[in-house]
Amino acid sequence: MAAACRLRAWRGRGERALTSLPAGSGGRALMETGGERPAVAATLRALNGALGRPAALWVKESGARNLRHRDFLAPRAALSAAFPGGRVPADVVAGVTSLGGPGVLPVRGCQETPAGLALQLRRPEAFRCLLGIPSDPAPAAGAPAPAPGGQAVLHCPALRRPGALRPRHLRPVLLADHLARLLRAQGVAVRLVPALTDEGRWEVLQQLRVEWPSACGGSALPDAVPALKRTLGRSPCTAACERGPGTASLPEDVICQVHLKSFVEQQGLVGYDPNLDVLLVTEGKLQSVAELQQAVLQCTAGDQGSCCSIVHVVSCEEEFQQQQLDLLWRILDPGAHTALQKHLVCGPVKVTNPSSDIGADQYFQLRKRQMYEASVMKYGELAQDEAWTEVIDTLTVAAIRFEMLSTAHRSQITLDLEDSSISTKGTKSGAFVMYNCARLATLFDTYQRAVERGTYPPLPPVSELNFSCLREEGEWLLFFNYLLPFPEILQQAAQLPAPTKGIRITANTETVCKFLIQLSMDFSSYYNRVHILGEPFPHLFDQMFARLRLLGAVRDVFHSALATLHLPPLSQI
Repeated sequence: MAAACRLRAWRGRGERALTSLPAGSGGRALMETGGERPAVAATLRALNGALGRPAALWVKESGARNLRHRDFLAPRAALSAAFPGGRVPADVVAGVTSLGGPGVLPVRGCQETPAGLALQLRRPEAFRCLLGIPSDPAPAAGAPAPAPGGQAVLHCPALRRPGALRPRHLRPVLLADHLARLLRAQGVAVRLVPALTDEGRWEVLQQLRVEWPSACGGSALPDAVPALKRTLGRSPCTAACERGPGTASLPEDVICQVHLKSFVEQQGLVGYDPNLDVLLVTEGKLQSVAELQQAVLQCTAGDQGSCCSIVHVVSCEEEFQQQQLDLLWRILDPGAHTALQKHLVCGPVKVTNPSSDIGADQYFQLRKRQMYEASVMKYGELAQDEAWTEVIDTLTVAAIRFEMLSTAHRSQITLDLEDSSISTKGTKSGAFVMYNCARLATLFDTYQRAVERGTYPPLPPVSELNFSCLREEGEWLLFFNYLLPFPEILQQAAQLPAPTKGIRITANTETVCKFLIQLSMDFSSYYNRVHILGEPFPHLFDQMFARLRLLGAVRDVFHSALATLHLPPLSQI
């Protein structure tokens, strides 16, 4: 019977909404923060301004031990450099204590300590400031409002290569897919290149929930390549390919050769491989350039004078070839956009046990089988129906995405494909994140069913909730380290560095996965320790209601963060 209930819950995912938390009246909460969502950055700016120093003196605490005593700290060393003898004038301390303004968290008190100037917030008011904001039912609930403007082309050369995709090729593809989702959430218009022409490759990416454009009917650029050939013929960097007796044989598809090294020297470009010399240009390379040009035109259409960021998300094995294509494009098109090309280079993917060159499809099927067997060990024999298949598929995609994306993109990844290397509850895994997201769904489903039976009353409007009942340190930890900074976490993950002289850039592409893993660990610790749905006694309802509102916001953050990874939340595992 219990198994049938679980299957019905899984089958209903996406068809039945989770328990809706009434938004109530958010007016009072918004008034306390000047009409803006409270934010860490706004509070830090106000705190630094109150000390009257241009340097950033304050830091946000995050560790559970320090948060028992303070929420922000101006360290003693920083104070000593900013004030004579490190002593902050009393009137300045008073100014910090009375701080307020748009987006600024309510201050309770500020005092000198051996560690520095310690500040505590008024926690019940801080809870109300954030949790009193009406819930956003959109998939990106809690995310910052997208700002208009900005264009980017994300180019993944791994999808141009012939042959089967390998795990090392999946890494840049998954990274580009995730980065595109993050950028779009920030209001950036994103084009993904190249369009897929291989149906088998498209199916592999579909299994991994990668949203990549496909091309229909072959090349859509019949006139572009001849135009590029004519441009190439007029370039001083181009030399004809000599074919004849006594010359080295060249592939038949080579059109001409281009002297890249001299071009780099003439233009004063930095960051390119010193071994770049002569490039043999083929129609395939010109087709690649034409597709990139078309993507830029589509991004900037209707926005005259705008520039488009171009990021080549490339594996370290293919970095040299991409630098060649980068320079070829610069030679053919000296426009402002080609000068903005940057390379986001992924470190190697080492596969062990077995060490054979496994294909991407085999990798998915192997992880799927392992996830199924791990689930059988935990839950017993599983029914072979569509609901279970969907659950196992989602857990498999989560496992693979977290394997590929929770490490900084420039670092090496080692994939251990032994059966013992995957688990449904390993605290560093995507399955662990999905498990904790499902626990929240189960909590609210249980509460809703209890309301329908009359065991508990419905959740009252947020204006009637008593947030002073949230006294557990774990509750403040969830609020202060996850709910409060979540929009800034998404912005940090999506931020492309400002243009520099070099061509390589680094991005915080691991941020969301690490955030979700840490959130899952802290939520799991709290949930295992605290009984949310207690005895149905009226004197306990205030605390239960406040906790449900808090965990409803935690659930929204889980859903929003998982959406950037194309992972749907599971209602039960």
